[in-house]
Amino acid sequence: MKEKSLTAYTRYTENVERLLNELAPLGDDLLNRRPADQGWSAIQTLHHLILVEENSLAYIRKKLSFNPKLEKPGLGSWVRSLLLYLSLRSPIRFKAPKAAGYERLPVTATFTETKAQWQKIRNEWINFFEKMPAELAGKAAYKHPRAGRMSWLQMIDFFNTHFERHRKQALKAIS
Repeated sequence: MKEKSLTAYTRYTENVERLLNELAPLGDDLLNRRPADQGWSAIQTLHHLILVEENSLAYIRKKLSFNPKLEKPGLGSWVRSLLLYLSLRSPIRFKAPKAAGYERLPVTATFTETKAQWQKIRNEWINFFEKMPAELAGKAAYKHPRAGRMSWLQMIDFFNTHFERHRKQALKAIS
């Protein structure tokens, strides 16, 4: 299970790299331009995704520091994960949790700094999965702010689905 989590996260990282490679040739002015609807700029969207990963890892580290008794993910975890997936694939807009919301996003940032910050957190996740004790592999340690406890693979599925939703938003902001 540990290897599956690392493999799934590596695939997610490949998706992130594809987007970053697509955005790399664009200038910081374009990436920082807010769309006409006053939504997030492409850079702000990337920072939202970074914050989600940073906050998730911070939560996991804090949770595990207490040596908690963790359960295996069950049917409820699967149903909540499915509902989260479906909601993120829908056109319905959701307000971001405060920890990753507009107030925490930079007004402007450079692409280089943003890419480096995202690479840092992705490296930390890969390091975490590589060093994760085997007994944690099948546990529901991650807690999504709205969907509750889920497995590592469900968490990575959330990262992927969430990323895809915001990838479209970032690309729309530069069009």
